[in-house]
Amino acid sequence: MKKEGMTRRDCLVLMQTGGAVLAAPGMAARQVQAAQGAVPRTDPELKPADHSGGQLHIDNNHRRLSMPKDDITLKLLSAKKEKNLTFLDLGRMLGRSEVWVAAVVYRQASASREEAQRLVTALGLSAEVGAALVEYPVKGGLNPVVPTDPLIYRFYEIMQVYGMPLKAVIQEKFGDGIMSAIDFTLDVERTEDPKGDRVKLTMSGKFLPYRAW
Repeated sequence: MKKEGMTRRDCLVLMQTGGAVLAAPGMAARQVQAAQGAVPRTDPELKPADHSGGQLHIDNNHRRLSMPKDDITLKLLSAKKEKNLTFLDLGRMLGRSEVWVAAVVYRQASASREEAQRLVTALGLSAEVGAALVEYPVKGGLNPVVPTDPLIYRFYEIMQVYGMPLKAVIQEKFGDGIMSAIDFTLDVERTEDPKGDRVKLTMSGKFLPYRAW
């Protein structure tokens, strides 16, 4: 809720950090939407304060919030592109799923020493990069919390629409519990269709029942 005396910038900072605020006097609807990520930020006053501790930055080319790729990820992606390799190619080299390899590259999974060595050797990168891939990463960190990238947003939309139906059906079949995202695999397939090829995702996670004690 907006407090008396708050500036327009104060309102924007609170909106970006999850605060429920009203628009400051004189703010156009487009400015409010821009603060919430609904439209591109074209007003220089809408640039948010950097209060993220390095987790959030502004892409000056597109004026939107995005998650910075760290130096290791940039080196891996650059080498992958230079050698014209796909994640599927790298997965076959390691004997792993292409999705898991992509997770390692984006620092959302850690590799074994042997896997890291094979990966950096294939990409022509240094042992320093390989050592970083063995470290346990801090997972998550997409910003903003509601993704703005159209492809990633579809999964958010799917959960908004089908989240409760999925919960209901899973718990009818298994009982009260969750699907693990740790003891878990995820596969992506392309299936042909005369109306346009389709994306097929297969998630397989161990069911973990809640305990009574």
